[in-house]
Amino acid sequence: MATKKLNVTPLHDRVIVKPAPAEEKTAGGIIIPDTAKEKPQRGTVVAAGTGKKDEPVTVKAGDTVLYGKYAGTEITIEGLEYLIMRESDILAIV
Repeated sequence: MATKKLNVTPLHDRVIVKPAPAEEKTAGGIIIPDTAKEKPQRGTVVAAGTGKKDEPVTVKAGDTVLYGKYAGTEITIEGLEYLIMRESDILAIV
């Protein structure tokens, strides 16, 4: 799936992440309703800022990352849901 180029550029150490879709079923095959779905903690970086002085950003567009459960701020760009967060909110690159 190709990611469309955003017309938004994050500043400094900010990163824009497209969250992975929430799981529809459990391992046992139980369907989870929308109201009970857990917020995903994995996503793909779609844009990254340049970093702070003497601290360049280490993630780049296309990286799959893990982030904290309550990390970032939800934003909608061109009808799609994204998270904007500081690079320090990212726990790991997968």
